[in-house]
Amino acid sequence: MDIADRVLGILRESQQDVSGEAIAAKLGVSRSGVWKAVKKLREDGYQVEAGTNRGYRLVSESGVYVPGNIRRLLGPGMEDIEIDLREEVSSTNTVLKELAEQGKPEGLVLIAKRQSRGKGRLGRSFYSPEGSGLYMSILLRPGLAAEDSLSITTAAAVAVAGAVSAVTGRQAMIKWVNDVYLEGKKICGILTEAAIDFENNGLNYAVLGIGVNVQEPPEGFPPEISEVAGALYRYDAPVDTRTRLAAEILNWFFGFYRALPERSYMVEYKKLSLLTGLDITFQQGRESWEGKVLGIDDEARLIVRLASGEEKSFGAGEVSIVKKGLLESIQSKNI
Repeated sequence: MDIADRVLGILRESQQDVSGEAIAAKLGVSRSGVWKAVKKLREDGYQVEAGTNRGYRLVSESGVYVPGNIRRLLGPGMEDIEIDLREEVSSTNTVLKELAEQGKPEGLVLIAKRQSRGKGRLGRSFYSPEGSGLYMSILLRPGLAAEDSLSITTAAAVAVAGAVSAVTGRQAMIKWVNDVYLEGKKICGILTEAAIDFENNGLNYAVLGIGVNVQEPPEGFPPEISEVAGALYRYDAPVDTRTRLAAEILNWFFGFYRALPERSYMVEYKKLSLLTGLDITFQQGRESWEGKVLGIDDEARLIVRLASGEEKSFGAGEVSIVKKGLLESIQSKNI
């Protein structure tokens, strides 16, 4: 247990102010060490008051990033949600898949303060430094056919966009299929990984991974993603942002998930489509086309009017959108 934790224990036990001198004597450290510990506690979200000739008093823990504070913000019907928050994991998806194989029940949520090997789509890495993001995975055991698993991802995209807008007061948008953007920059990636029961072609389980950039890292984003990556805040995000955001995402998502076959979320998904109205270039196999995005259909397929005037719909995985020039088009919408 470090000094900050030991100081916190003393402040929790006391019903009145405790002098720095008394804390230092009890812990066998210097008063400077106590001051540094209090500074760290404040950075972690604890409200600690201090006054000359009075000492220190713990006023509130409501802004601290701990499971209990997330749970307090969950809505009705969320009693079965279990939150496991860890300092560091390789990848929340990787660890939660291991737990799923061990038979852990639906509703287990694994959150990490940092990931050493965060996972993105198509085998890419997801940049996950400490203090900069919300890194969360949710264990699901849906009664879905394998081909319907995309509905989990699309529902999650709407949930994240709604949660971001609720927390920041700014409108988040969805870039087909599952990237969430804020003011022209990608602030969230979503990765759903599933185990299929080949006897009935259903899902044995699904692990829904969500990574949100809450605050830009002090050193900035790595060069390879700096043009596209953004965050909810550039500097000094409110201390309770990750707590509020995690709770909002869980509330939104499970609201959709419990009525997943109805696909009620698709109304918002269509409204939040960032590509609608943009001219894009996309590839299918060795062929490429240009067209204007007309919108999203009820099956979350991209509707495109080709240069020839023909309208076609494409499902996730059928085509890839050429990135060249796309970011400029997105940012020109100023969304």
